Amino acid sequence: MTDDPVDVLIIGAGASGAAMAWSLADTKMRIVCLEQGSWPNPSTYPSTGRDWEARAFGDMGFNPNQRKAPADYPINEDNSPIKIANFNGVGGGTVLYAGHFPRFLPSDFRVKSLDGVADDWPINYETLAPFYTENDRMMGVCGLAGDPANPANNGVQMPPLPLGKAGEALAKGFNKLGWHWWPSDSAIATEPYDGRDKCINLGACLSGCAQGAKASTDITYWQHAQRAGVELVTEARVREITVDDEGMASGVIFYDADGNEIKLAAHVVVLACNGIGTPRLLLNSKSAHHPDGLANSSGLVGKNLMFHPYAFIQGVFEDALDGYRGSSNCMRSQQFYETDEARDFVRGYTFEISRGTGPVSTALSGFGRGIIPWGEGHHDAFRKLYNRMTGMVAICEDLPEEHNRVTLDPELKDANGIPAPRIDYTLSDNSRKMLDHAVARATEVLRAAGATDVYHEAPLGAAGWHLMGTARMGRDPARSVVNEWGRAHDVKNLFVIDGSIFVTSAGVNPTRTIQALTLYVADQMKQRLANLFD
Repeated sequence: MTDDPVDVLIIGAGASGAAMAWSLADTKMRIVCLEQGSWPNPSTYPSTGRDWEARAFGDMGFNPNQRKAPADYPINEDNSPIKIANFNGVGGGTVLYAGHFPRFLPSDFRVKSLDGVADDWPINYETLAPFYTENDRMMGVCGLAGDPANPANNGVQMPPLPLGKAGEALAKGFNKLGWHWWPSDSAIATEPYDGRDKCINLGACLSGCAQGAKASTDITYWQHAQRAGVELVTEARVREITVDDEGMASGVIFYDADGNEIKLAAHVVVLACNGIGTPRLLLNSKSAHHPDGLANSSGLVGKNLMFHPYAFIQGVFEDALDGYRGSSNCMRSQQFYETDEARDFVRGYTFEISRGTGPVSTALSGFGRGIIPWGEGHHDAFRKLYNRMTGMVAICEDLPEEHNRVTLDPELKDANGIPAPRIDYTLSDNSRKMLDHAVARATEVLRAAGATDVYHEAPLGAAGWHLMGTARMGRDPARSVVNEWGRAHDVKNLFVIDGSIFVTSAGVNPTRTIQALTLYVADQMKQRLANLFD
């Protein structure tokens, strides 16, 4: 790296940072991305060894407070029933996600107009549609066109994942009740795609895909971005974004792998650190021009945190099913997605069908529920559960509330002395009612499918995978942090592209929309290149 300012500096190499780097590469500007983690090595992923289940709760687990890798930072999550899940490294959260890849629906951008809650987005589905399609081509999406619950063109390139025994059993349950279901859109290759081979049903999707079938951005966007000349610097932990005499972003201060403090100047800064890391960095970037944190004249940086409360519902069946083998996201149902005045809550949720669990997880689950004893009868009880459990999760739309927020912890710090984030989050009455409804409806499906017993957890405590809303998008600087094309209202050479900018959460996984938004913001930047460096 040279001492000259880079043209565009991206912070974070996950879902959004990778897409931004690739999209801007054709401008021939000097683009540098700083990532505080390292390159993941698929040959060391848990599914390559017999201890894969244990490692999914250890060094390749979701929660950084448990994982405690050198790249992680601690998070004070004591005041939240839902714990944070993220991954620091090239590819970010896409390394550990399930690959479930739905689009938002057109209605998700208009919840204020349709249902009188939250706010409408300053953009709509039609604006994002071409960028969804572009992103689908880059990531590789399998699925089946024609879902009546979704827009006609869903951008899939490959056939859907097989339903398997578990999917077929649950499909029968939905059919008996006359409820909607459809094969899922997934960022998983079901046939060779862009140099990656097809899924071979390892089943450990949530701890990294050693096969390379799952589209994490380290093996999709970054391969193309680096060949196009983008520079990616790993093990670079950013402390703060610096500003010039006019209060505009001037670069960053970061620590390298040896703990050296380095200043890097930039004409444009792009934040892609997720819904926790981005507000943390903005709040830590205080100056005379920005005493409450960078881009925070509205006071909304860190507020309106949304998670997606999850309900987890499983049934036990008499006949053997697939167990843990195969992708966990073979089908979905959006029967209860839109607001229904007959219900006691607004908005809704998506059912995502899961498969079973491995032997260790099955045993732990059985012990925890008191249905697998120690000693006599242990093996018989285990056999009644193993390969005989399947079910679903309900992804509930989380409405924005300002008291759900990210702040800087006054005491907790990371390895370089940077203040750690503190999470304050409570479930709304609307979310609790939605979770109860989801558990009841899922129980009906499982019983209709032939389940002999049904178990649930709601909310699922370890399910803070989707981090949204903490630097929201909008046209009014008093009610948002960035404008309708991702630029900070207060700092015109600062952009945010991760889930922080979500206005509402919808009731589906956000990654496909995060990346479509990123490509849209990149396109807006390229249209306004002459103004970016003023």
